[in-house]
Amino acid sequence: MESASKRELVNCYSRLQKSGLNDSHSGNASVRCEHGMWITPTGACADDLDLNDLVLCPAGVAPTPGASLDAPLHAAIYLKLPEARAVLHFHPAHAIALTLDGQDFLPEDFEGSYFLSRVPVLDLRYDRYTQESPKAVSDALLENRITIVRGHGAYVCGNSLDQAYKWASALESSARITWLARVAGITCR
Repeated sequence: MESASKRELVNCYSRLQKSGLNDSHSGNASVRCEHGMWITPTGACADDLDLNDLVLCPAGVAPTPGASLDAPLHAAIYLKLPEARAVLHFHPAHAIALTLDGQDFLPEDFEGSYFLSRVPVLDLRYDRYTQESPKAVSDALLENRITIVRGHGAYVCGNSLDQAYKWASALESSARITWLARVAGITCR
């Protein structure tokens, strides 16, 4: 069971890069396990990430050395959202660009508005990011499926990696539609 979850995690992290939601070395991903979480390592490359590269972070203790810089953030999400089985951090270019003004993203297409309705945008200081992001992001995900950190990236949790990936994809697809509509001079709302 655990090796299947680790395989899914490696595959999902690779899918984020192949679908354009991350570059080769950005973002991170985790999956809850019996004793904590498996998470991608700091500086992971989606092209050659292996099961043996994943880092086990036991629940309730400081993150294991080598774990993603966001490991405390993932741990905070799992603590506050017991139903969450997976967390993804990704960098959706259109969604980031559309929210640089700090305004929440309101999807205008059917799928985006159906699955996401409103995506809150958090304004976190970059120099205090690792200290402030665990509480801010986990609090935002208590009431929303996904959240964006202004100018940085998005976070999503789900009851599976597949569900989290679906919502991540829905966000960027919706943002791309909104972007194209604005370039075409169409205002939907």
